[in-house]
Amino acid sequence: MAENGFESNDDYEFQLRCLLESPTRGIRTLNITGDGERRKTAFANALAHALEFPHVLYHDFTDENPPLPDVILPPSRDELGREEPPIEPLDQIVSEACAQSEGDPTVLILDQLHATDFREHIRIHRLVSNCYWNVRDGRYFANPRHLLLFLISEEPLYHALQKESFRIWINRVSEQHLIYRPDDFCLGQEAQPLFDALAALFRSLGAAPTQSELTRILCDLQLHVRTPAQLQLSLYGRTEGVERNTLEDPAHRTHLQQVVEAAQALLVSEHIELSGPQHRRGHPE
Repeated sequence: MAENGFESNDDYEFQLRCLLESPTRGIRTLNITGDGERRKTAFANALAHALEFPHVLYHDFTDENPPLPDVILPPSRDELGREEPPIEPLDQIVSEACAQSEGDPTVLILDQLHATDFREHIRIHRLVSNCYWNVRDGRYFANPRHLLLFLISEEPLYHALQKESFRIWINRVSEQHLIYRPDDFCLGQEAQPLFDALAALFRSLGAAPTQSELTRILCDLQLHVRTPAQLQLSLYGRTEGVERNTLEDPAHRTHLQQVVEAAQALLVSEHIELSGPQHRRGHPE
């Protein structure tokens, strides 16, 4: 999922096995909750692409100008020849998802569900339970073996819809604290004092950086950081969830200084090269 835009130290494997591998009578539905704000949207999109479904459809109820769907329902006229109003964006996207699921695995992401009329919750519950979507006089059937539905809302779902969903919590930041070692970054044991100092600093801050965040911080320590104030700027710039006022708390000054001193000591004895997705230890030629 990190390759698709969502990185976390937290493990969601168990919840996803419960969603994807448990028997169901209707459409498998994931209710993505939590304090992650738009991080929930990133999780939904990354998961959809990580599953490698051929079709990923997305609708945001707060979007005033949604993009045109790939499948456009034809206009209809009544018995007097009068043309009916345009099809609503929700009807367009759900109808397209139903059509795509007839032949291919499809993910439909409905984001910011709290912003729509509560009656739409009832219609979505009917889709999940009965595997069809009504648009005026037409009915579009979904293949429950192929269609996967992700729901994102800042408020509780309609009770019956919630009962048909599997709920997952996405944190604003990673909660699991990983213990990083120098060899995780292709560095030798001479870098251990720096990693010890970083671990103490992150415990003091209550932060749990991901591996890519720590990689960028190590690069800053090599190339740019020479003072505790500069380290504060690097940490704020690189680490999701670390607040500026927290970094400026005097309680963290000693830990910041220890990280800078450990990094400088390492640079005196050894050149560190960290570049791109591949991290290696070496000397300048």
